[in-house]
Amino acid sequence: MSDVNVAKRAAAYAAADLVQDGMKIGLGSGSTFLFVIERLAERIKTQGLKVSGVPSSQGTADAATKAGVPLLTLDAVERLDLAIDGADEVDPQKNLIKGGGGAHTRERIVAAAAKEMVVIIDDKKLVPVLGKAFLLPVEVLQFGWKQAERLITATGGKPQRRERDGVPFVTDNGNFVLDCKYDGIEDPAWLGEQLNALTGVVDHGLFVGMAGRIVVADATGKVRIIP
Repeated sequence: MSDVNVAKRAAAYAAADLVQDGMKIGLGSGSTFLFVIERLAERIKTQGLKVSGVPSSQGTADAATKAGVPLLTLDAVERLDLAIDGADEVDPQKNLIKGGGGAHTRERIVAAAAKEMVVIIDDKKLVPVLGKAFLLPVEVLQFGWKQAERLITATGGKPQRRERDGVPFVTDNGNFVLDCKYDGIEDPAWLGEQLNALTGVVDHGLFVGMAGRIVVADATGKVRIIP
């Protein structure tokens, strides 16, 4: 296992061990989160853990079903006890960039329904300022997406439509993603408000003031929790 995967697995397992019997939890998306599913499935089998999860993407739903983790729909619950998810970048104020997998809109909805969002990362994801290295994903409607692209450019970003295998990437919601280069996002709250106000923008990958505990692991598997 690579150093990065050692770190991802350690953080994911530590977060999965925060889940208590009877909890309803939000299930994030992405490669790190697959280790959470792995650990939850193990706890269900060996400890008799009773848990149910609301998936934030079709990929997560498929992986959880295959692993034997019971699922709920978000409409069936009033409040989630916990949401666990990864992040692409985390700044010192615990603001996040998410959306590398294109599931950030549903991830936000699931996280907002939870009492706490626990974020799992390897230590390379800790950055002094968001957006210097990682592009900010912005989900936009397919209809008139070039108009949205022009509006986003006016906020100081350089958007490029995400593609996979030579064709436009389409989210589970049926939308495009514009990956936007900013020269560092010094004020994530301000930029988030600007993007929220743009016609054609569905959601963006800036998660401001949403994170609870940050579970961080390094290449040796050592875990620490930022409260």
